[in-house]
Amino acid sequence: MNRRQALAALAAVPLAAQPSAKHTFGIRGDRFVLDGAPFVVRSGEMHYARIPREYWRDRMKKMRAMGLNTLCMYSFWNMHEPRPGRFDFTGNLDIAAFIRTAHEEGLWVIVRPGPYSCAEWEFGGFPSWLLETPGMKVRSTDPRFLAPAGSYMKRLLAEVVPLQITRGGPVIMLQVENEYGSFDKDKAYLGAIRRMIEAAGVDITLYTADGSEASELAGGTLPDLPSVINFGGAPQREFANFAKFRQGVPLMCGEYWVGWFDHWGEKHHTGDNAVHLAGIEWMLERNIGFNLYMVHGGTSFGFMNGANFSKVYEPDTSSYDYDSPIDEAGRIAPKFALYREAIRKHLPPGETLPALPAPLPAIEIPRFLLLESAPLRSLLGKPVKAARPLTFEDLHQDYGFVLYRAAVKKVAKAKLEIQEVRDFAVVMEGARTLGTLDRRKTQSTLEVTLDGALPLDILVENMGRINFGPRLVEDRKGITERVSLGGEEIKRWEMYSLPLKEIGGLKFSPRATAGPAFYRASVDLRETGDVYLDMRGWGKGNVWVNGRNLGRYWKVGPQQTLFVPGVWLRKGKNEVVVLDLFEGGNRSIAGVSDPVWETVG
Repeated sequence: MNRRQALAALAAVPLAAQPSAKHTFGIRGDRFVLDGAPFVVRSGEMHYARIPREYWRDRMKKMRAMGLNTLCMYSFWNMHEPRPGRFDFTGNLDIAAFIRTAHEEGLWVIVRPGPYSCAEWEFGGFPSWLLETPGMKVRSTDPRFLAPAGSYMKRLLAEVVPLQITRGGPVIMLQVENEYGSFDKDKAYLGAIRRMIEAAGVDITLYTADGSEASELAGGTLPDLPSVINFGGAPQREFANFAKFRQGVPLMCGEYWVGWFDHWGEKHHTGDNAVHLAGIEWMLERNIGFNLYMVHGGTSFGFMNGANFSKVYEPDTSSYDYDSPIDEAGRIAPKFALYREAIRKHLPPGETLPALPAPLPAIEIPRFLLLESAPLRSLLGKPVKAARPLTFEDLHQDYGFVLYRAAVKKVAKAKLEIQEVRDFAVVMEGARTLGTLDRRKTQSTLEVTLDGALPLDILVENMGRINFGPRLVEDRKGITERVSLGGEEIKRWEMYSLPLKEIGGLKFSPRATAGPAFYRASVDLRETGDVYLDMRGWGKGNVWVNGRNLGRYWKVGPQQTLFVPGVWLRKGKNEVVVLDLFEGGNRSIAGVSDPVWETVG
């Protein structure tokens, strides 16, 4: 079924009743109950930080039209508290407005406040400044972690508490930590997080979420809280596993993975829709609740993608499309109609599904040239000096790049060794690029020829801190140990922070620029709408449109396009700025209607 056929399959039917004040939610025996009657949670996951605020309501209407009655959401600590004690709940981070909008659209809400979120988000949602404390371990009873975690949870939950169902709001459940059984088994830590939540005034149903394996459930659950399980594929095996752990309790899939995320350099992932559709029907037939992860993935804009580490470092793409039923641009995918029909067949008596809202405007942009450029070096400020390289965290820097500079005043043809690059390095002498080092490929050495006239520069990019598994506790960025040339350690470094939060100070010219550089164009638009920028022909970097960082591109794929929300464009002139770490290539871009997935490296 194509997108047009999927749209045609959706019939317009009346809007179901919206949640309002004076409701109750809880557990009776092996069922969740709403206002005393059995209630099946039909939930979909989406994250407010990954969706422009102007599109929240559109995505929620589409969730309702698919037949969902609940919205599940993560919060990301690093967005709300970028520096200790500096909180932000404005604009796209207004969690209370997000929850109220869901309420208005007839959705109940499940909140997953963390403090750890995972979600393929930078550092699993933790702020990088936690790693500025040597030896401190996140997700543990280390008081140096629990103190800031408690402060954050108190402030975040102050936004949520007035919106609980017990106060007339739509929030029916709240998760304690997140898949902790996949990380550790410290019940004292889980208890500490629970106490933070309860001390903040949360009095609704709390729960834990883990995989269905015995070790995961043993490590991540609390005996008196309901437990949900997360999985993809056929649910029969998963709930059979869970039955060995607990019985006589409500059953729910806390994350039903209907797609998957992508790593740079790998193939684009799609879900097995036949399996997922059968799984949804199997759960509906048995009155088992579920949460579609993701119903709408959106985008990890800017530098917010996370990373995995199995045998090697695996950074995630900026697109979080996830092969969701509502795609990255908010359009319905073919699976949407199939899921909707499965849900429609199992609606309780009297419930109907609302109509699908009209599609949002979309445009294409003819190919345009970026004729102006400015060297990345033009943003260098005052350096920090030290005998050995300092990490991003040592420099109190969260994201972006650091330029490491050392004087090597002798002609040298030797092996340059960097221990350890995290995560991608461009090695230069002046503006001359000598080579690159890629943590994904465990690269640490490079044969170089230096003439000694100019300093050695090593530009290091943070490609995303690890968000899952034991290595997240130590994933500091930059050059994390030392640098040697021909076996002799290089001492006396200058470090220039390039967080790239603002790029307004760049001075562009029509002259060609050697080395890593920014490229700029002004694009005139008669109308605005959602569009994808086709970055094929470029090397590696980031793109800003009207000052907003869209995320990363990299010629290795699989993501070859960057989503531009139409609400970030304007009629008339629009500024497009591209940072490319590599010279040469195609300095032009086209705006296309659909994403391009192509792995080339």
